[in-house]
Amino acid sequence: MKPERESQAVEVELYGGAGCQYTAELREQLLWEGRDFVEYDVEIDVEARRRMIDLANGQRTIPVLVERGRVVQIGWQGRGCTVAEP
Repeated sequence: MKPERESQAVEVELYGGAGCQYTAELREQLLWEGRDFVEYDVEIDVEARRRMIDLANGQRTIPVLVERGRVVQIGWQGRGCTVAEP
């Protein structure tokens, strides 16, 4: 898990927030599975929030899991938190 985007293509990205318990639960699942991912805190990183909203077609629910540039999951087990518009 690395806090910043690298120049090479990122396989798995987790967009979430420190204040969202569902982000924490999805992070724990990814770690338990042994998956490498880059995490962005969209509550404080405005650029990451804009990127996430664009990827998720305007949705502001977190967590958002992106694989190879495509959203594969929004929320965690049917639940999520909402972030403010950028």
